[in-house]
Amino acid sequence: MKFLNAIAMASMVLAMVSAANAQAMDGQPMDHQNMDHAAHMKMMEQAQRQAEVSKLGKDVMPFTLAATTHIFAKSETGGTQQVVAKAAGDEAQIKLIRQHLHEIQAQFLKGDFSGPTHIHGQAMPGLAELKSAKPGQIAIDYKDIKDGAELTYKTSDAKMVAALHKWFDAQLSDHGKDAMEGHAHHEGAKMP
Repeated sequence: MKFLNAIAMASMVLAMVSAANAQAMDGQPMDHQNMDHAAHMKMMEQAQRQAEVSKLGKDVMPFTLAATTHIFAKSETGGTQQVVAKAAGDEAQIKLIRQHLHEIQAQFLKGDFSGPTHIHGQAMPGLAELKSAKPGQIAIDYKDIKDGAELTYKTSDAKMVAALHKWFDAQLSDHGKDAMEGHAHHEGAKMP
């Protein structure tokens, strides 16, 4: 009987730890009483996807994803992607962020989107269209900003603007708590 009680107690503890870990995945508590099964499954799939993206990101991004925030601000001509260190003045992360954004700027201008493809997959929304862009069809400007760097994407092609916006949305979803939506009127400034 003691053995069965011990197993039951261990099972309860394991269930509580698993629930706490699931809640901690995106920083939001799970409200199971107000969630149907489909919503719960979607949340679990999204958490699993974000964990997978984080793991694959280590192959491409030299900085620590959890120590940074990706900020995506859409504009009428494309948008701005910022990556900033969460800890102000974290020189090691800032150096790695700037190095990476310089590298991907050069790659993207050549039509090389192998980094995002590796992290997010071939079916990432907007990616196929971006890969098909002709040289010069999308301008990509690099700039150092406080605690990180930014890339500004500009094009006059409405299809490429739509592709950039889909691509930004996919990254926001895939990076979860390590990404946030910015606003075009804040271009060049770190978002809170």
